[in-house]
Amino acid sequence: MKITEHVQRAIEQKKTAFSVEILPPVKGQNIQHIFQTLDPLAELNPAFIDVTYHREEYVYKKHLNGLLERKSVRKRPGTVAICAAIQNHYKIDAVPHIICGGFDKEDTENALIELNFLGIDNLLVLRGDPIKSESTFIPEPNGHRYASELLEQIVNLNQGKYLDDELLNSANTNFCIGVAGYPEKHFEAPNFNIDLGYLKKKVDLGAEYIVTQMFFDNQKYFDFVDKCRAIGINVPIIPGLKPITTKSQITALPKTFHVDLPDDLANELVKADENKRVKEIGEEWIVNQCKELIQNEVPILHFYTMSKSDGFVKILKEVL
Repeated sequence: MKITEHVQRAIEQKKTAFSVEILPPVKGQNIQHIFQTLDPLAELNPAFIDVTYHREEYVYKKHLNGLLERKSVRKRPGTVAICAAIQNHYKIDAVPHIICGGFDKEDTENALIELNFLGIDNLLVLRGDPIKSESTFIPEPNGHRYASELLEQIVNLNQGKYLDDELLNSANTNFCIGVAGYPEKHFEAPNFNIDLGYLKKKVDLGAEYIVTQMFFDNQKYFDFVDKCRAIGINVPIIPGLKPITTKSQITALPKTFHVDLPDDLANELVKADENKRVKEIGEEWIVNQCKELIQNEVPILHFYTMSKSDGFVKILKEVL
């Protein structure tokens, strides 16, 4: 089922659904690691499950002749296979993240063909972050610099347009394409309105739904939705949520994801003297966030689980 259909069903049933995002296991672990995370969540019937993609880091190996060879190292392989396993095992729609970094256009087309063969109908399209050795994002040769360019390639495939324009009787793919939205602005955008303009461009190109970056102040989400609607962005906007669970996240999450913590939340977290209390505060806060979003008839809540189910089952049982 398409994500847009999940949204419409939740609206018709007047019942908020939920979805989760997980990380692929690190190299050396197997699919059971994923199943252990998802088993308790799957019992609560998520609408869909996102699987992130982690771009390769590069290492340099020096040969005897003194030349350096750049070699990519993937620490979390398997997004496509994990999505197939999830759909087969749980009969729940899986949504792979498709990114620009690490792929040229032909690599992307081949990956999309495989996903189409596997019956995976939904995608979340992202530019992806720079790797640690890059100060700014650097695309692969003959790759995509922007998510909008990647989105355009997928839309072309949905219309049966492949890179080889001499193909005859080429089959259309049928992907439902999502993109990311930033209620507090993408950190690289010069201002909020320009960031909204980039998002509008992606919707005009064919994006059918938006999943937001995490936020801790619902008013920022409501304002974001209002501003999107005002400029003609009318696709579903699914809120992304994550509870704070450790003291280190008090500074790490704002730094990494460029989000603010409301004063009330930040003050309580700073006063907490141990992780157990931080986790309680974080869960209480997100429960209240969820209840307010549900009161405002948000059809789907999306949770960034970081591949940990403990805490989320409790939260979901309390709010849904």
